[in-house]
Amino acid sequence: MHLSDQEIARASKMRPIAQIAEKLGISEEDIRPYGKYVAKLPLKLIDEEKIKGKKLILVTAITPTKSGEGKTTASIGLAEGLNKIGVKTAVVIREPSLGPVFGMKGGAAGGGYAQVLPMESINLHFTGDFAAIEKAHNLLAALLDNHIHNQKNTLNIDPRKIVWKRVMDMNERALRDVVIGLGGSAQGIPRESGFDITAASEVMAALCLSKDLMDLKEKLGNIIVGFTFQDEPVRAHQLKAQGAMAALLKHAIMPNLVQTIEGNPAIIHGGPFANIAQGSNSIIATKMGLTLADYVVTEAGFASDLGGEKFLDLKCQYGKLKPNVAVIVATIRALKSHAGIPFDELKIANPEAVRAGLPNLEKHIENMKHFMLVPVVAINKFASDSEQEIEAVRTFCHSLGVKVALCEAWEKGGEGAIEFAHTVKEAAESGMSNYTPLYDFDWGIEQKIETIARKIYGAGEIEYSLKAKQQLKLFKKIGLDKIPVCIAKTQYSLSDEPTLINRPSGFTIKIREFDIAAGAGFIVPIAGTIMRMPGLPAKPAAENIDIDAEGNITGLF
Repeated sequence: MHLSDQEIARASKMRPIAQIAEKLGISEEDIRPYGKYVAKLPLKLIDEEKIKGKKLILVTAITPTKSGEGKTTASIGLAEGLNKIGVKTAVVIREPSLGPVFGMKGGAAGGGYAQVLPMESINLHFTGDFAAIEKAHNLLAALLDNHIHNQKNTLNIDPRKIVWKRVMDMNERALRDVVIGLGGSAQGIPRESGFDITAASEVMAALCLSKDLMDLKEKLGNIIVGFTFQDEPVRAHQLKAQGAMAALLKHAIMPNLVQTIEGNPAIIHGGPFANIAQGSNSIIATKMGLTLADYVVTEAGFASDLGGEKFLDLKCQYGKLKPNVAVIVATIRALKSHAGIPFDELKIANPEAVRAGLPNLEKHIENMKHFMLVPVVAINKFASDSEQEIEAVRTFCHSLGVKVALCEAWEKGGEGAIEFAHTVKEAAESGMSNYTPLYDFDWGIEQKIETIARKIYGAGEIEYSLKAKQQLKLFKKIGLDKIPVCIAKTQYSLSDEPTLINRPSGFTIKIREFDIAAGAGFIVPIAGTIMRMPGLPAKPAAENIDIDAEGNITGLF
């Protein structure tokens, strides 16, 4: 079933943003309107005292297919359902990156009758937060190269040991590795460099882990851009970059208020990917939601082994957040995919294949229990799902003593998430969750990686390349061995090999190198062949996006 633009338009009557703010108890004077339907929320609205006693719901998922499993749709649908049963709820999610919008998945603002509005604006540029992050990041790159060229390199930076690349918000594999500074002495020193996608920028990570503008400025100053000839780290504050970078982010640090299709509040802020960054919205946005609403529904990208683990180990520890329940989104098609069913056959009813794929779901349930969280499984229903297939999942969850609910929000909006909402509310208010991180920050880097790889991925061994081993020695020397890790790996498998589907075990996680995010406050072990700059697929989603003479955009769903 596909909903037309006209059907969605009939279902939604967008309210002026002041009315949405009023639902959260915010006066019109306390918002910063960005047009008629979007507003920025000043950080002064956050109140730590009001946060106490509120309920935080984490939405994660099983290992996805290449189309995604509708985690954002389920998050929005759950918020609609909770509001329908009388619970004052805000959904707090990430901003879409143009990379996936134009690449594999198309729009990322939910779907069907469970989406956030104005959808076109949210998917295309929105309030310019990504652009500001991109500019702040690239300003630092420009100041770095200018210091070497124009300021006689008084910091003694070794051009061969510069680790700060540039970024852009697009999938562009041709820019992963480049040579810059060509064209003679007036153009700077020739050296190897490259581009990452903006969602992987350390500036993005720092913004999403900051508590306020001054904290962000301090984090930006601590960014390591490279090393001297004596292997001493060089930080952004030594280039006097942090002030100008923070100035560019003055508005970007404020969360964005929009609305769901049913007129409920949605806060959207930040957009780090979960396979190459921390994969969740900002601490500021989450605390804003918890200040203004009684329940906050928030998602973490991809599955529990990526965004889920990073949300719980990294964001929650830094932000002092305590989730009350973990929702695991599962789809019939993903379970069949883990049984080895080809992508073009996933719509064919096959209960046996569903049962064969259930070990993947079981592992993600176990992962949430490692953090002492009560899991609730949400079956995100597609039109092709048969009752026998759905019942196979229900029976399996009941055998594990895990609550399960059907989510039909894509097709029915909040009405399709009533059962889902009641189930999650009951779990959140049971008091049975006792969030506990998997590791302490004081542990060594290798111990943290081993704990995640063995407990969350199911790995048997961890293997480090020679380069990675050398980097570990350097981190210990410069005092970076006591900060959290943010492992970059494929989203399509619990392992670092995308072809190892379902629930592999005993495999080896291969750490080929590390990236440093000292400003944001973590180290990035890069596992397998994952890239921090994605490429476009053979048939990019951009080919389906169009605009008519009246400015109506199509193809973003």
